[in-house]
Amino acid sequence: MKRSDITRRQFLLGTACAAAGLAAAASCAPLAKPTKSPKGFKLAVCDWTIGKGANPASLEAARRIGLDGVQVDFGGGQDKLPLCNPDLQKRFLEQAKKHDMQIASLAMGVLNGVPYKSDPRAERWVAESVDVCKAMGVRVVLLAFFGDGDVKNDQKGLDTVVSRLKKVAPKAEKAGVTFGFESWLSAEQHLEIIKRVGSPAVKVYYDVGNSQKAGYDIYKEIRLLGKNICEIHAKDYDGMLGKGSIDFNKVRQAIDDIGYRGWIVIESVKTPLGAEETVRQDGLYLRQIFPPKV
Repeated sequence: MKRSDITRRQFLLGTACAAAGLAAAASCAPLAKPTKSPKGFKLAVCDWTIGKGANPASLEAARRIGLDGVQVDFGGGQDKLPLCNPDLQKRFLEQAKKHDMQIASLAMGVLNGVPYKSDPRAERWVAESVDVCKAMGVRVVLLAFFGDGDVKNDQKGLDTVVSRLKKVAPKAEKAGVTFGFESWLSAEQHLEIIKRVGSPAVKVYYDVGNSQKAGYDIYKEIRLLGKNICEIHAKDYDGMLGKGSIDFNKVRQAIDDIGYRGWIVIESVKTPLGAEETVRQDGLYLRQIFPPKV
């Protein structure tokens, strides 16, 4: 990112936070002059990114890094997923309260290996995820469609996914839960899925890194998807945020255009700095562009 691309206000906030350290980033927010629209952004990290998938210790680690919350994975299993256990749910809620952190959303990465398009276990797990969201007070659960679960160029698999989402969507609607569809598909293809399912409980979990890697214009896609985006992953396959190929200032402009003020969830790539330090620096960078108050 070029420094000239940052607004003066964003730069001042980012400089203050960087000087104090990310752990004190939240305390920088009161320095910003109140505006008519004080709602800004919250930053989270995927628990698997910091090596603590389905582990309540991820909340303390994210707080230490200087973030506001964590995206929690369901974990893997043959029959029952770890996060479906009420005891683990309780531990997560206790740790969130203890460290004054939030659970941004849940994620079913297990679907990459146990495809929703073909495995009956996956269909059951997605239905159960609604109950887990209710128990944990979470509104969004990411459904992953990569690896074995990829639906790109698989019309039969995609048709099955749509059929299964149609069946479970009413349960999610009643609970106020949103399924975030994350895949290699384009914005247009995602919109077609949403249209076919016909439920407000199905939206797109937009990963800027994945979409750019797939060759899509992420800035146009964000504007095209608009209110159909339920949450955003911040990732750049070409390096640390601000040092890779994605212009996050342009990402901010695009999400401003659609009125998005949800979570920005960091899913950093591996660097020699190690997971936590990489996420810490990525968080410092993002605070300049996505401040807690705007």
